[in-house]
Amino acid sequence: MPHYAAILHMQNPEINQKYRPDHLEYLENLKQQGKVFLKGAFTDGAGGLVIYKADSLEEAKQLAENDPYVKLGVRRLEIHEWNI
Repeated sequence: MPHYAAILHMQNPEINQKYRPDHLEYLENLKQQGKVFLKGAFTDGAGGLVIYKADSLEEAKQLAENDPYVKLGVRRLEIHEWNI
């Protein structure tokens, strides 16, 4: 199954912590479904990275765009297919 790197650039640090629990819960649910390979924040506060497992770029975009951080404008999404 292809992997996709979703870079979540910090857009609105003022509300980042407010929506962090929703973001983490969303990713945990996807991890349990086998759709998240790895995830983590950048140590410099610039955002974070999620590696999705999906059948297509379209599916990966849909998963990433439904992340509360992206939906609420906390983070800006950049996504690429990742060749491990």
